[in-house]
Amino acid sequence: MTKGILGKKIGMTQVFAENGDLIPVTVVEVTPNVVLQKKSVENDGYEAIQLGFDDRKESRTIKPQAGHAAKASTSPKRYVKEFRNVDAAGYEVGQEVKVDIFTEGDAVDVTGTSKGKGFQGVIKRHGQSRGPMSHGSRYHRRPGSMGAVDPNRVFKGKALPGRTGGDTVTVQNLEVVRVDTERNLLLIKGNVPGAKKSYVTINSAVKAKDAK
Repeated sequence: MTKGILGKKIGMTQVFAENGDLIPVTVVEVTPNVVLQKKSVENDGYEAIQLGFDDRKESRTIKPQAGHAAKASTSPKRYVKEFRNVDAAGYEVGQEVKVDIFTEGDAVDVTGTSKGKGFQGVIKRHGQSRGPMSHGSRYHRRPGSMGAVDPNRVFKGKALPGRTGGDTVTVQNLEVVRVDTERNLLLIKGNVPGAKKSYVTINSAVKAKDAK
């Protein structure tokens, strides 16, 4: 069974390990999550728990959200996610899930929304190489060939300019360097997707045996 929790990316810093190594870490604020709902195979076809994180203003809350949160005796939440492959029997609606479910050395997968970069060309968007920058080249940062002449159309999937970023990205096998239960902070080695103050989902690593 896996473990999971919701948090907010605060930023990056660095800490020293006991052997003197300098470790870059991402600081994630993980205030207690609330179990809003339990799902079972009998009622829903699968087993899961639904967690809520970060209180939502009443003025921004619609009645269904308020009623859903009231069943768990809590305030409406801004960030709500389901976690499957968990032992739902070990949770109760309204229960708080805190940062101490993880310990130092655990391997985790972190999912977030990557930074939006707006409309970009194929070099930034797809990593394509540019043409010669010399005078008279007429091919510098353009997309290149649209394909063969015969089909008389551009095939689906052709790498072209467009909106970049703002995608759901998961970084796997990150190490939990430190768990600060007093300040509800989780220090994770390396970087995680998203901008500062963006929401992230932290799960037990599905490939934990490969973690370094």
